[in-house]
Amino acid sequence: MSSQNIHIVADSKIPFLKGLLEPYAQVSYYEPNEITNAVVRDADILLVRSRTKVDKRLLNGSRCKFIGTATIGHDHIDTKYCQENGIRWQNAPGCNASSVGQYVLASILLWARSKNRDISEMTIGIIGVGHVGSIVEKYCRALGMKVLLNDPPRAAVEGNQKFVSLEEIAAQADIITFHTPLIMQGEYATCHLGSAAFFDSLQRSPLVINSARGAVVDNYALIRALNTEKVGDAVMDCWEGEPRLNTALMFASFIATPHTAGYSSDGKANATRMIVEAVAKELGVTIDTSELVPPTPPVSTLALARNSDPIATAVLSSYNPLFETRNLKRQPYDFEKLRNSYGIRREFLAYTVTGATDNNATVLRELGFKL
Repeated sequence: MSSQNIHIVADSKIPFLKGLLEPYAQVSYYEPNEITNAVVRDADILLVRSRTKVDKRLLNGSRCKFIGTATIGHDHIDTKYCQENGIRWQNAPGCNASSVGQYVLASILLWARSKNRDISEMTIGIIGVGHVGSIVEKYCRALGMKVLLNDPPRAAVEGNQKFVSLEEIAAQADIITFHTPLIMQGEYATCHLGSAAFFDSLQRSPLVINSARGAVVDNYALIRALNTEKVGDAVMDCWEGEPRLNTALMFASFIATPHTAGYSSDGKANATRMIVEAVAKELGVTIDTSELVPPTPPVSTLALARNSDPIATAVLSSYNPLFETRNLKRQPYDFEKLRNSYGIRREFLAYTVTGATDNNATVLRELGFKL
């Protein structure tokens, strides 16, 4: 595709994008709800996020031949329609894996603190061990947790040695966290993987975390499981029916956030960099993304001297999902507004820790902090 006379339609909420593509194409920015068939009709390239449903209704009659989504997932793109119509597409796999890992670890530490429990004595079951699940595994092992992994597609390729069944997770796990894509049917379907039957089989009244996709967990089954104490607590970032959500489940959840687990500035920058590089490849040009760096946090040095809970202090100083939980529970009908007005959040690598003992320093380095 020649870069001459190329028109790009882009979601105006894609962070750090403005200015990068303008030397190579005409770029028009639109609010997500303004990206319609009429707008896309004269676009050669379309750049979106997860809130834009990219299907025949949007693309019919358009000359668009490339779609980039600044998201780890792509279930909002009708890939079959794209394939049938010669439209290439690219997502940003793994872009926000560390961001979701930070969210999960912060939530677990907050929950363990609220229960006065030592997480090194707990077992976590990770369902889905791709980019995100692997980061969560790394973090949890660094903190001394027993880790159980469930990933049937990987087990089919790699063998069962490192993987366990859902039944084993249901029997042993104190914490269960979902990190699968949303697959509606087939051998590896994940829709309602967290089902009423699964929750009924749980033996340890665990903490259940969903930061994958809303429909991976049956939200009505989860609220029933909380009410019957088959599930002890819930951390919910992804919801069925977003931006509408089950308010009973929201209020019952220990942590409830508006699908922002992956919203670190680092993850957003990674996603934008990946789609800009994909566009550059389409245009046959080289685009410098070296200055696509998130802002430095206001406080980037964390002092841990004489702290009784240094790991939790460092993690929660970088990010605390309780603030977002309070905002969502106060404003459940502002789900989209809370997402779109999300502030600067940096991952562990943006922080330098001082005052850590040798043992804690080893763990903090494993998490990504600088010392």
